[in-house]
Amino acid sequence: MHALPRFDERFAVSDEMAFLRPLASRLVAHRRWMRDRPFVTLSWSQSIDGSVSVSRSHPYALSCRKSLEMTHRLRALHDALLVGVNTVLSDDPQLTVRHCVGDDPQPVVLDSRLRFPESARLLGHPSHRPIIVTTDRAPRAKAARLAALGASVQRVACSSDGRVDLDAALDRLGSLGLRSVMVEGGAQVIQSILAARLVDYCIVTIAPTLLGGVKALEQPCRPRSEAPLTILDCRYQAVGADLVAYGPLGLR
Repeated sequence: MHALPRFDERFAVSDEMAFLRPLASRLVAHRRWMRDRPFVTLSWSQSIDGSVSVSRSHPYALSCRKSLEMTHRLRALHDALLVGVNTVLSDDPQLTVRHCVGDDPQPVVLDSRLRFPESARLLGHPSHRPIIVTTDRAPRAKAARLAALGASVQRVACSSDGRVDLDAALDRLGSLGLRSVMVEGGAQVIQSILAARLVDYCIVTIAPTLLGGVKALEQPCRPRSEAPLTILDCRYQAVGADLVAYGPLGLR
């Protein structure tokens, strides 16, 4: 289990990023209560028309330098950083903290069929080897090879559509001692975790760009009979050229 850091070691936020302090306070409170399920922060960047990339196989850098610094500060605030396997396949990311001072979060990848490449840079992560959350349907030979390369392969239940059951995934991460998870995407993960009502806090960075590509939300996040998800007490902050909307997520 991860040791609880002192507030000023990890959760202190500079004046420039003071709008992140309410989130930092929530993370500290969640850790002190030692809840089994991690606190979930969903953060993504989109164009002003709601696109997150040009196409699913061609990511597009939307964030300005200042909002990129904010994203890396958010990474440093959380125990784990979660993405879907499509992000690994398209970006081959490191998922480290590079644009500010802070510890790297534990990388977590959702991958129901174990498409995770054996050449991925995450397998050479400088401080944490990846946790790959998959299902019982995933090939055992591939799981063994990834484990031999240093990955921690965690099998959980699958959802009705064959994907990783997100409730089960978060429960497993909590059992591994991870008390907070930052979710960065991609689009399918954003859609799924919102539809499952598992997000505690939401941060949306809006770039002044018209992209006309893949949308962050391409399907409804709720049955028609339910109230819409809303960023409660939503606040806005200019960060460089971008606009950041943020706050706790709930039902209106």
